[in-house]
Amino acid sequence: MQIAMIAISATGSVHPERAGPGFQQAAFASRNQAIDSLPSLALLTLAGMTPPEHTCRYIEVRSEHDFEELPRDVELVCLSSYSAQIHLAYAVARHYRELGIPTVIGGPHVSCLPEEAATHCDAVAIGEGETCWHAILEDAAAKSLKQFYGSLNATFDMRNAVMPAYELLDHDNGYARITLETSRGCPHRCEFCASSVLLAQKYKQKPIDKVLAEVDRIKECWPRPFLELADDNTFVNRKYWMKLLPELKKRKVRWFAEADIRLGNDPELLDMLAESGCKEVLIGFESTSPGHLDGLELRADWKSKQRLDPREAVTTIQKHGIMVVGCFVFGLDSQDTDIFDDVYKFVCDTHIYDVQMTLLTPFPGTPLYDRLQREGRLLKENAWERCTLFDINFMPKNMSVETLTEAFANLAVRVFDDEFTAARRRELRRQIVAFRRSRRG
Repeated sequence: MQIAMIAISATGSVHPERAGPGFQQAAFASRNQAIDSLPSLALLTLAGMTPPEHTCRYIEVRSEHDFEELPRDVELVCLSSYSAQIHLAYAVARHYRELGIPTVIGGPHVSCLPEEAATHCDAVAIGEGETCWHAILEDAAAKSLKQFYGSLNATFDMRNAVMPAYELLDHDNGYARITLETSRGCPHRCEFCASSVLLAQKYKQKPIDKVLAEVDRIKECWPRPFLELADDNTFVNRKYWMKLLPELKKRKVRWFAEADIRLGNDPELLDMLAESGCKEVLIGFESTSPGHLDGLELRADWKSKQRLDPREAVTTIQKHGIMVVGCFVFGLDSQDTDIFDDVYKFVCDTHIYDVQMTLLTPFPGTPLYDRLQREGRLLKENAWERCTLFDINFMPKNMSVETLTEAFANLAVRVFDDEFTAARRRELRRQIVAFRRSRRG
């Protein structure tokens, strides 16, 4: 079969006309563009699993304007999308349905809402795609696709992970970063999280030799790649990373990862990370006060119990030459309007390299969505186009919708101001240089 692997690559991550000028600043745009340009690791992985009698091609769609360029000489279409752009994915599926070409959709959104997805496509892949891809291929080849495949309870063993088909990517496309995965899931269960914890029942690690083989394969395709690890919480297994980091150092790559605040309390690991080429880490601080985090992590209230000062954590990590992207969520039930000035002061005090500020977003399948629905606080049911992280779709507890929206936009103007960002990063570079000199002395 000829198979089209279609990624809905634009995240729909911000509406400038609603978000205001702050989100049009260069400091915001650079990270946002990097996210939007990431290739779909899920589709590349399924392509890597596909037997050689089938041929896959990888395609990215950003809007309905791209429909004219979609191939028609295919026998199966596999789609992957997040909630904010799921309606575009459904439109692509209907486009192919009109042509008589079967479609299958997978990903976190449709795994949580398979019945919704089934009204737009021929088959829905639920849960981790590796658990059902071969069955989908067999049935598609026999022209007997079922409506649903897989399960949220099915578990894929990472020891059986295959090499993603990186060769399908257009090497002239200018990808800012190339994705690979070292782990799946997260030991924490944050109420709002809509990442791989929805698909993976437990935290699991990919064997080191497979990770290194993927790095080597990427380097064959891109001489100087910047890697973005598609992990929800990368450094949970410290022993694993103490083995992997010396090998990454040999490969001379630059890379980005997501971590939790504990990283700021491990100077030995930070030294090894810096030497291995780790340039940035994203840390989900969510808010500036531990009191704001009570109950946010549902299993053990882990986030609120951390005693490491987030300011100290940022300073420690960045002095090692690893830039911190601090993630803050606005609209938590425990926050009031003081949070906006508090975050601005945090950014000023720490000289943090970059900021990812988002609005609390009730994604389908999350405990947050279920709670807000029970409490009657959703502004609109099934408004997946608002799942951008920058559009509000709930009634806040300690401020109005209008206040949250306006204060969020005003903070963006201050945080992403070009001069403010440049001055902050100059001071950060000065601190890094001073720290390195102190260690040499």
